[in-house]
Amino acid sequence: MKLDNTISAVITGGASGLGEATARALAAKGVKVAVFDLNEQKGEAVAQELGGVFCKVNVTDEASVDAGFEKARAAIGQERILVNCAGTGNAIKTASRSKEDGSIKHFPLDAFNAIIQINLVGTFRCIAKSAAGMLSLDPTEDGDRGVIINTASVAAEDGQIGQAAYSASKGGVVGMTLPIARDLMGEAIRVNTILPGIFNTPLLAAAPQNVKDALSASVPFPKRLGNPPEYASLALTMIENGYFNGEDVRLDGGIRMAPR
Repeated sequence: MKLDNTISAVITGGASGLGEATARALAAKGVKVAVFDLNEQKGEAVAQELGGVFCKVNVTDEASVDAGFEKARAAIGQERILVNCAGTGNAIKTASRSKEDGSIKHFPLDAFNAIIQINLVGTFRCIAKSAAGMLSLDPTEDGDRGVIINTASVAAEDGQIGQAAYSASKGGVVGMTLPIARDLMGEAIRVNTILPGIFNTPLLAAAPQNVKDALSASVPFPKRLGNPPEYASLALTMIENGYFNGEDVRLDGGIRMAPR
């Protein structure tokens, strides 16, 4: 897909981190962007700077997602690109014993479900609604009607201790990529997923420097955290390369996560 000012894009989680970097990279190509996020202050600032539109969206709420797409399409037109970056995680063992008193507890199911709802169901909700909108468009000159990029994680393949919910949610994103690509292949809509490793995002911003140094040292090469523009670069490659479809690609400096 050729990227220019005739193309519109929706980026979930677009107010910061990987989503913000992708919104900026798309806007630099002339693409009109809609930033979906819960952070109004940051989201409005990013959208205004890029000449786009901000939509306050909770991906776990159907009415909120519907309202977001309605607002975005009214402002910049029907999107041909969807990049799903909205997500979160937690770290809770499946079952554990307290070191203080020996009491036993298990992973609260509501906490498990919350991660699934945001990372997996929320991603699919946006995919389904965006794809339905893309079907109303004619294909571009290069044959694409639309492109969808999802964000999983290396935890989908080598999740660490305490990451049962997170790994399950991201594994689900990986698992649904090819079936969705097959669902949409007859409609000229391509679907791919990126599995980032350890990236320098707001999630790590508050971490002590020694923690960041240790994480950087665990990456085979280059020995550093990933930078959000590197994610954005791969997302744009997946969008612009018309033969990229149904793929799940790790972007991780060669890391394979240890148990902890």
